[in-house]
Amino acid sequence: MDNTNTAKYGVVGNPISHSKSPSIHQTFALQTKQDISYKPFLVAVGDFEQAVTDFIASGVSGVNVTVPFKEDAWNLATKLSTRALLAGAVNTLSFKDGEIFGDNTDGIGLVRDLKNNHGFDFAGKKVLLLGAGGAVRGVLGPIIQENPASLTIANRTLSKAEQLKQIFVSDFAISSCKYCDLDSSYDLIINGTSASLNNELPPIPEVVVGSSTVLYDMMYSQQTTTFNHWGQNLNAGSTIDGLGMLVEQAAEAFYIWRGVRPVTDDVFTKLRNH
Repeated sequence: MDNTNTAKYGVVGNPISHSKSPSIHQTFALQTKQDISYKPFLVAVGDFEQAVTDFIASGVSGVNVTVPFKEDAWNLATKLSTRALLAGAVNTLSFKDGEIFGDNTDGIGLVRDLKNNHGFDFAGKKVLLLGAGGAVRGVLGPIIQENPASLTIANRTLSKAEQLKQIFVSDFAISSCKYCDLDSSYDLIINGTSASLNNELPPIPEVVVGSSTVLYDMMYSQQTTTFNHWGQNLNAGSTIDGLGMLVEQAAEAFYIWRGVRPVTDDVFTKLRNH
């Protein structure tokens, strides 16, 4: 039973039993001495709006949102942060003063993981993003703010890459192409497709990988992802999976809710060891 003073949070998704978010946020709470509870909430597809109504009625202060409800959360929010507006999706909801505030911490999570945990400096670098779905859209804004030399979106279907490019055209001159049209190497390649979930690889030519190229797979697993394994076989400079992004985006959500920024190193190490 929660204390009356204990602030209630959780993560909403379907499926949800696999989520590492409860462990991450409870660790953050212990570290920062915040009195919170954090629980997973399994919600049936089509029931997200009713679930949020129930959360608010029961005194829940905020929830993280994962697949497949990020667009539902975006549509339901009464206020959106600038990065949520650009991302077209919400992964963090806050309930306060009669408002449903939506934010998106995925992009800043990726950027902070690369910068703070892996020492990557985006400034002046050639960046390639694979895929043109919600995962890539969610990280484009924060990457643009890091002033890379160039940004290219490659996708199996060119029209989807071009549609995504148009959303950010006033902020940055993004290039778009089909996978097969890639013909040079990049400093950073981010895999924003779901191919690794099926042990598959986006159909990209080997020429994109140079000896100093950093490969970043937004997916993570106990084993090296298919994308990163491919990069290692091509002697890429380094390969990174998305576990650090998961921890960093959670830290940003915790900061939004509690006004305290947790240290992520110990949490990342704990998850990696497990």
